Amino acid sequence: MARFSDIVGQELIKEQLQGAIREDKVSHAYIISGEVRSGKEFVAKIFAQALLCEDPKTDDKGGIEPCGECHSCRQAVGLNHPDIIFVTHAKPNSIGVEDVRDGIIQTVQIKPYSSKYKIYIMEEADKMTPQAQNALLRTIEEPPEYVVFLLLCAGTDTLLPTILSRCVILNMRPVQDDEMRLYLTRELQVPESRAEICIAFARGNVGRAKALASSEDFDKIRTSALSLLKNIREMDTAEVMEALKQIREYGFDINDYLDIMAVWYRDILLFKATHDMNHLIFRDEITSIQKAAQNCDYEGIEEVIRALEVAKSRLRSQVSYELTMELLLLTIQES
Repeated sequence: MARFSDIVGQELIKEQLQGAIREDKVSHAYIISGEVRSGKEFVAKIFAQALLCEDPKTDDKGGIEPCGECHSCRQAVGLNHPDIIFVTHAKPNSIGVEDVRDGIIQTVQIKPYSSKYKIYIMEEADKMTPQAQNALLRTIEEPPEYVVFLLLCAGTDTLLPTILSRCVILNMRPVQDDEMRLYLTRELQVPESRAEICIAFARGNVGRAKALASSEDFDKIRTSALSLLKNIREMDTAEVMEALKQIREYGFDINDYLDIMAVWYRDILLFKATHDMNHLIFRDEITSIQKAAQNCDYEGIEEVIRALEVAKSRLRSQVSYELTMELLLLTIQES
């Protein structure tokens, strides 16, 4: 059973949410903002469970924790609590007015079945259309006293100022490497060498680090990506396009694949500047890194790193996968 103490990092968010429960100053609406797999859903579910717990506990630091044993906690853990509503949406990339009406507006006036609060959790809230946000705004402005909204989003840029001004905004922060290392090695029993690689790729995202650590395909994808990068200068166009096809067929998150590439070039850049292998992520590839550092200039390495970020941005903007990756691989080949 998960508790606030199980949240890795995010001390400010934990303190704020636990303090709100302890002091009975719970806001009617929260926005929890963080990148995919940063743990915002985990935080929201623990907060909801703690709010509805029939016998909350206080830890040795004064923090409130759900008991995990009462009927309400068991329902929350089983995702079948009648007073915790998960707002869904029909279209994968858009939350429309009908979704807000069906998921919230039509039921918000119905009092909680068995609890003090009625909690609505909306994932991907940043995908609400302006019309949907305006429909929700009327409820957020004058909500029933028992309602708590938890709006989860990857960023707040697409949310209207009127929505933002009426919510408590909680930003998920990157988890420090030391905390991540302890979590992976102690809690998940990940070997230290594997943990270091996961930390480098995760960039403070604990969910991503966990996924990488437990992925059976990670080593295969890592080998494939590094093989491509080490041989791409000698590959002709047909071979590059075949590599592009294979990347798509792996079924691996393309952002993770691109990050493997980025860490490779980061290692080359670091070694070229310092000739020190102690801080490299791919220390076991030192011979190839040394060779690449000798054959590449700083400008070329930096151009590839920029191209990797551009590719990720294009993919987020729904630009054609084939076109994006073809341009990226050609840039790598020529740099």
